[in-house]
Amino acid sequence: QVQLVESGGGLVRTGDSLRLSCVASGSTTGAYAAAWFRQAPGKGRSFLASIRGSDSRTYYATSVQGRFTISRDNDKNTVYLQMNNLIPEDTSVYYCADDSFDRGSYAAAEYDYWGQGTKITVSS
Repeated sequence: QVQLVESGGGLVRTGDSLRLSCVASGSTTGAYAAAWFRQAPGKGRSFLASIRGSDSRTYYATSVQGRFTISRDNDKNTVYLQMNNLIPEDTSVYYCADDSFDRGSYAAAEYDYWGQGTKITVSS
């Protein structure tokens, strides 16, 4: 079992930056992919970015490419999401997820473990 805990959310203004962190604990050995998703009220969970464990290859949703950057520190079992130039449409609950098969997919169904989420509100 893997436990994921996100942090770094909060209330920010348009144009601000935030960095989210996701710390993994438990059975974290072996290469695994990590990803960030978000879910706005009344909407489905949307893929944002992923990073594979074996080669650190990254994938991004077109809607955030260029503004968001995913990275990882394997020594700390932590994955980050740097978000720049935030806009009100980024208001959502942000979730990290792990895929023990290291695929880095955009499909939420392929992720085995999920954090509890951290909320971001961007005011105009």
